[in-house]
Amino acid sequence: MSIQKYLAFIKTVEYGSLTKAAEALGYTQSGISHMMNDLEAEWGIALLERKRSGVRITSDGLKILPHLQNVCHAHQKLLTEIEELHGLNSGLIRVGTFSSVATHWLPNMIKSFQKDYPNIEFELLLGDYTEIESWIIQGRVDCGFLTFPFNPDLESVFLERDRLLVILPEHHPLAERESFPLGALAEEPFMLLEKGGRGEIAEILKMHHIVPNVRFTTWDDYAIMAMVENGLGISILPELILKRNPYRIVQKELEVPAYREIGLAIKDSKTASLAVKRFLQYLQYRHRD
Repeated sequence: MSIQKYLAFIKTVEYGSLTKAAEALGYTQSGISHMMNDLEAEWGIALLERKRSGVRITSDGLKILPHLQNVCHAHQKLLTEIEELHGLNSGLIRVGTFSSVATHWLPNMIKSFQKDYPNIEFELLLGDYTEIESWIIQGRVDCGFLTFPFNPDLESVFLERDRLLVILPEHHPLAERESFPLGALAEEPFMLLEKGGRGEIAEILKMHHIVPNVRFTTWDDYAIMAMVENGLGISILPELILKRNPYRIVQKELEVPAYREIGLAIKDSKTASLAVKRFLQYLQYRHRD
């Protein structure tokens, strides 16, 4: 129970919110609040300042935090050792991912993995590149799919280059062109795939000094395809998400081909659980047979 309280405090500080910490750990908000009250009563110090906008760690809490992080880290290592002694008969793998990888790679990987290790469970967290990178650093996920460049503090493995393609309505005037001219990207309503953090589409437009007429911004690839299908504009999407898409749209390579480089990142392979290490060996099964 002490470990659970320590972890609850760490997560509350990370998220700045009792509610978000509760969601991350699978507790109720009142449950997390009771744990914090118990710690403060037991130690006789205030750990958190509670405000309407959330919670903030106190100066006393800051002194305690590194020690609790060390205790929880040591406890996780203990669980990893026990897991290895059990020979992968149980365990949980948490993966940070974005939609195209979740749709087209992970089902194949997990299917192959669970043929050999049927008792290992998975938790998939979908986010943008900035969120996934943060989750890996914080320990919220065990590994995550990202696009290069990565944070240099993370261990990474390159997987493949994914073409970025222009998508158009079926009857667009340029639908018959062999490739799409860069200058035309600024001439029509544009649907931008982006969510707050870094995005390769915006970077490519910036690199070619193109200022698009952005009418719609989202991190939902399928929403963009639906908008384009209905003639509301054009967009650029990764080729991976365009596989087996159900929309009546046309895909065109840019006259200057563009790519994103996809890889997988992990905080520290030395401290990763045996289940995670074994799962990384199944990256080769990401494509259908």
